[in-house]
Amino acid sequence: MSESIRFVDLIQSRIDGFLDARASILVSIADELSPVEAFSRDFLSGGKRFRALFCFWGWQAVRSSDPGADDRAVQAGGALEGVVSVASALEMFHAAALVHDDIIDNSDTRRGAASAHRRFEQLHAENGWEGSATAFGTGAATLLGDLLLILSDELFDEGLSEVASTAARRAARAEFNRMRVEVTAGQYLDIFEEIGWNTQTEDDQLSRAERVIVYKSAKYSIEAPLVIGASLAGATIGQLEALRSFGLPLGIAYQLRDDMLGVFGDASVTGKPSGDDLREGKRTVLIALAREALPAGARATLDELLGDRSLTAQQIETLQMTLRASGAVDKVEELIAANVARAIAAIEAAPLGDQAKQQLRELAVTVTRRAY
Repeated sequence: MSESIRFVDLIQSRIDGFLDARASILVSIADELSPVEAFSRDFLSGGKRFRALFCFWGWQAVRSSDPGADDRAVQAGGALEGVVSVASALEMFHAAALVHDDIIDNSDTRRGAASAHRRFEQLHAENGWEGSATAFGTGAATLLGDLLLILSDELFDEGLSEVASTAARRAARAEFNRMRVEVTAGQYLDIFEEIGWNTQTEDDQLSRAERVIVYKSAKYSIEAPLVIGASLAGATIGQLEALRSFGLPLGIAYQLRDDMLGVFGDASVTGKPSGDDLREGKRTVLIALAREALPAGARATLDELLGDRSLTAQQIETLQMTLRASGAVDKVEELIAANVARAIAAIEAAPLGDQAKQQLRELAVTVTRRAY
């Protein structure tokens, strides 16, 4: 995976350089904006860079499918610079989404550190400013997320300017635009399910949880980055279909694993308190499967406790035991394995570069076998 490591290094360098150029604008306006610039850097430092890597290997899968392509000539011609900027824009968009997501979920932490709105709250308290620290934190973090969205779009355009083909630029931009609409819709559905689930029929709850996975995460995390990268390389319809057939089930498996981490994850590994999704009341596939299997009394207890922000460690442990006993955990693990297998099968005979297909297979394992 040395090529992936090198690409991740290029991503960090591109983001840092881009932020250096934009920081001067903020500083020239007012010194009070320095925390905005500093927090932007913090949220764009490190991370797994999965979206950037899927963008890169989508690009490589198409570019390397032609055995007559000269790798050195292609990279020297600016194509690599374009995909680096576009992939960096995806990471910047993701940072914006995390800032907004933490506000919506009222989360205290992100990647083991304080979330953006909590950092702004702390800044307010440390300086003894007037008014509500909570209101300031929410407002300032919202604007930080908005700024990152604006910058991601600017960086995406810079990447497209490095691409010679008008058709490739248009295809990549169209996918980026669609991705942003779909993930926003998925986020809305996610928060709606937390409050509207009891107005829906029991039979619909699993399908509704699956719909949230598809639009909030699966398409946005894996399918769209793959297709954007492939589009930059001038992918054919067949290549795009193969990558979508790989990306969507893998994205589903990725989010199913994330949902498991949200319930059972070790805080030292996930950067979030164990059982955080239980306190937030996330109506995931795991919860839907458990509700189908549990007897009425246990199901009523689960419904009563789920979403209670004051859940104790003991109550969290009880809920975890209930979910395991229901068989839902085993079913989710089976779904993850089935979706990974489906994804890998989709690219076996696809018209894509062999090395890239191998890297995609390895990534499929990496993103779905995160420990908890």
